[in-house]
Amino acid sequence: MKLQSPLQHPFARSLVTVRTWPFFIDVGIAACLLATFFALVHMGSYWLGTPIPVIPISHSVSALPVYAFYSIVRIGIAYLLSLAFAITYGYIAAYNPRVEAWMIGLLDILQSIPVLSFLPPVVLAMVALVPGHQLGIELGVILLIFTGQVWNLAFSFYSSLKSIPKEMLEASRIYRYSPWQRFWQLEMPNAAIGLVWNSIVSVAGGWFALIACEMFTMGDRSFQLPGLGSYLQTATSSGDVKALLSGIAVVILIVVVTDQVVWRPLIAWSDKFKFEQVESSDRVTSPILELMQRSNLLSSIPGRIWTSIEEPIYRRMSRTAACRIVQPLDEDQARHKNTAGLWAMAAVALCVVAWGATHAFIMLRQVTWPDFRLLLLGAGATFLRVNASLLISAAWTIPVGVAIGFNPKLARIVQPFAQVLASVPATAFFPILLIGLVKIGGGLGIGSVALMLLGTQWYILFNVIAGAMSIPSDLREAASLYKFTRWQRWTTLILPGIFPYLITGMVTASGGAWNASVFAEYSKLNDRTLSTIGLGAQIDQATDAGHFPILLLATILISLMVVSMNRLVWRRLYHLAETKYKLLA
Repeated sequence: MKLQSPLQHPFARSLVTVRTWPFFIDVGIAACLLATFFALVHMGSYWLGTPIPVIPISHSVSALPVYAFYSIVRIGIAYLLSLAFAITYGYIAAYNPRVEAWMIGLLDILQSIPVLSFLPPVVLAMVALVPGHQLGIELGVILLIFTGQVWNLAFSFYSSLKSIPKEMLEASRIYRYSPWQRFWQLEMPNAAIGLVWNSIVSVAGGWFALIACEMFTMGDRSFQLPGLGSYLQTATSSGDVKALLSGIAVVILIVVVTDQVVWRPLIAWSDKFKFEQVESSDRVTSPILELMQRSNLLSSIPGRIWTSIEEPIYRRMSRTAACRIVQPLDEDQARHKNTAGLWAMAAVALCVVAWGATHAFIMLRQVTWPDFRLLLLGAGATFLRVNASLLISAAWTIPVGVAIGFNPKLARIVQPFAQVLASVPATAFFPILLIGLVKIGGGLGIGSVALMLLGTQWYILFNVIAGAMSIPSDLREAASLYKFTRWQRWTTLILPGIFPYLITGMVTASGGAWNASVFAEYSKLNDRTLSTIGLGAQIDQATDAGHFPILLLATILISLMVVSMNRLVWRRLYHLAETKYKLLA
């Protein structure tokens, strides 16, 4: 009697591929983890070494991999800090009505303050906090990059929490979700799409801030760290076109790899959190995500680790009153909770503000009337440039963003190019723009608006894309079924659907424009210094000269203008997004 093998063709090529793919994927993941370990060891030895404020920058192409590694580590750490801060800050602001207005106002001010305004206190504080090690300088640079990444993430998470349908929150109470369960199963999924797309533009903002953060002068002290930012800035200052183009090419390569390895899988993964009742026929796909899902290492070990951590937490929370008693949504009752703690925090904050205001007043007494008058004139000029860049950006990003968000096939083609253009530092293109303007006889005023566009339009574009992707497919199909005209689709479905995301994009783009004013209104090309009237130019000059009173007063003027715009425009539009244009279940 013959014994037949259950597998007639045990060495068939297709079956061998099926069996061996997970093995090779696991080997690749293990190699990446090993490389990450050695990278951490190398960075640790560098950071704990003797501090060297000024490190010579080589324009050799062979030095670019090392510089790219340092810049990627700085941006990566700054992004992780930004994500943690954004989730914490947005959560507190969304669920504490007593401090909500103050926190959002403060966030609006902070995201509009240029990076160079944070530079002196942050760098000096970090150097003093970690003396005798390179870590102090590196932490200062990482926190400066953090200030260029975090604000739009915080706005995105906050607006996502405020736009959760009330019926979903009531359902979480009826099913007695603990705060931990509600966070992971309702709030984070609702915010996932916005966070992913804003993460793309945040990292783009990190690349934009890299040039100012890795190489700068503060009074009589100079700082120059190894990285792509220093490489591009020194290449621009020396007029080395070959080195400049090589640096830009490396940045583009990093962005393309990041798009394929990180952002595309995250976009495909977050698509499952779209709030809809009918499954969409077009789904975003990612080959990298599909390979990772076939990995035995990633499919088993993280799940076991997460379960071992999560189950004890759920078991402990199930015994609390919050999980045993159904609590109705009572906003008035929530406002009176933790009154004593809020008053204590308010008292501490008031003391800190009073102390800071006293020292600021003493410092501002050094500002003369001609300096103050020049700052007022510069504030008006920069304000006009910021709003002009916002209007021009919105004019093209809204239709383009909706087209990309509604068409996954188009998104797969256009989104990588948009991310590349958004991630390449605008200041790297600015010398070419300046040379062209000088040749045609144009002034820096026009060039400053162009640079603001390069640095801010992506905030609106990526938020509009996220908003268009979050519109449920069943609503789009209903619009087609009832044969809406183009005008009806835009006024009834598209604009109301993307409105919360559009406002978030406009607010963060406004902050990006104020940040870009530092580079747009004051630039050094070869041995020439080009500048125009504006707060950005005055902040840059004050930072180079170490004139802190002018720097402080310019920052205060920016804050006053931002607060005025927040109270008169953005707060009302946010309220409109939370009430009239909120998707209800």
